[in-house]
Amino acid sequence: MRRCGDGRAGSGYRVRAVPWRAGPRFRRAAHGFFPHSGRTRTPGEYDRRRNSSRGRIIVGGLHRLSEIDSCDIICVAGGAGIDDAILDEAFLAELRRLATTARFITSVCTGSLALGAAGLLRGKRAACHWFAREFLTAFGATPDLNRVARDGDVITSGGVTAGIDFALSIAAELIGADTAQEIQLQIEYAPAPPFNAGTPETAPLHILSNVSQRYVGSSERRRAAVKIAAARLSVEVPS
Repeated sequence: MRRCGDGRAGSGYRVRAVPWRAGPRFRRAAHGFFPHSGRTRTPGEYDRRRNSSRGRIIVGGLHRLSEIDSCDIICVAGGAGIDDAILDEAFLAELRRLATTARFITSVCTGSLALGAAGLLRGKRAACHWFAREFLTAFGATPDLNRVARDGDVITSGGVTAGIDFALSIAAELIGADTAQEIQLQIEYAPAPPFNAGTPETAPLHILSNVSQRYVGSSERRRAAVKIAAARLSVEVPS
């Protein structure tokens, strides 16, 4: 993403879409790098006709991360492929390189684990999806329970819906609080959920237990991946 103009309302940010093809598949869209499991595909393989029939969003203008010389904002979004991402040394090296000149280093959901694996969260407070939050300590970070956490030039958010709070916070930084509020009004973002079960702290115990059980298998796989990634950084992994 390269800034056009001076960052005030009316000026914009050019965005490139980037697949990273070392290990898992990565795409960089308007708000970051998206890890995906599955077979690596080249840009030419994203055929509109085939993908539209499978309900996929098509991202055009694809480039490798190594082809991006610099960016204003790094944003890594979480997803099923994050366990592979934190073990992909080539991908992590590109994150570190881009972070050296980025104005903001950011993530949504479990994307903060990739920032941690790249060594970008040492001594920082960071947010993450609640079920993966504990793994941040393996990378020298302090888990933050807030929906959006800022520590210097690092801005991270919790899972899924916290990404909206994150996006509005970023908009306020880039183009001002008034414009961010205009965006909030345009998308009618005034959440009033029918249940108070959005966090482990507020969810009924049986709901928390049910959801936690679904994460058991993936949590163990992630724990193993985090242990390897943290060892490469020479960060002590809590038992």
